Amino acid sequence: MSFSAQDAKRLLPPVIAMGLVILLSNIAVGYPIQHTLGGIDLAELLTYGALTYPICFLVTDTTNRLYGAAGARKVVYVGFALGVVLSLVFADMRIALASGSAFLIAQLLDVLIFDKLRRGVWWQAPAISSFFGSAVDTGIFFSLAFAGTGLPWMSWAAGDFVAKLAMIAALLYPFKLLVALFPADLREARETA
Repeated sequence: MSFSAQDAKRLLPPVIAMGLVILLSNIAVGYPIQHTLGGIDLAELLTYGALTYPICFLVTDTTNRLYGAAGARKVVYVGFALGVVLSLVFADMRIALASGSAFLIAQLLDVLIFDKLRRGVWWQAPAISSFFGSAVDTGIFFSLAFAGTGLPWMSWAAGDFVAKLAMIAALLYPFKLLVALFPADLREARETA
């Protein structure tokens, strides 16, 4: 993987965003949502990480739409490295390592699926790729980070996945708006690449 000066200029914002979202999510996953909803104790189902992590898919998919799969993969790799280093400093080591493993596999799957679906209806590629990426991420992350800890990791994984699906739906319109901020010729060049 080469990273040119042009890549650095255009991909630096999504790389920084990715690294910060990973760090924030790795800290937030340690905090269950302390609220009861309709008699259901959300602390048994959900951590704050479920609300922040789907932003990684927004970053990846927006980068993929604007700069193609190669650009998105660069953001994933560099964002992964930045996120893991920051998480090793500021978050729990087990969570940082589990997150890094899950993130890399899930985001690369997202890039692959998005790229195959990129010519369809505008919402299909980000929705479908994020769905499969989230499923893989959730399974890998929660089993590596929390199995054997005595914490309710299986119910957190289920709640996390449902929250990710809701966030994917909520982030579709921001995805469309972000892509629209860039010149049409840039978007069209990537659509035919």
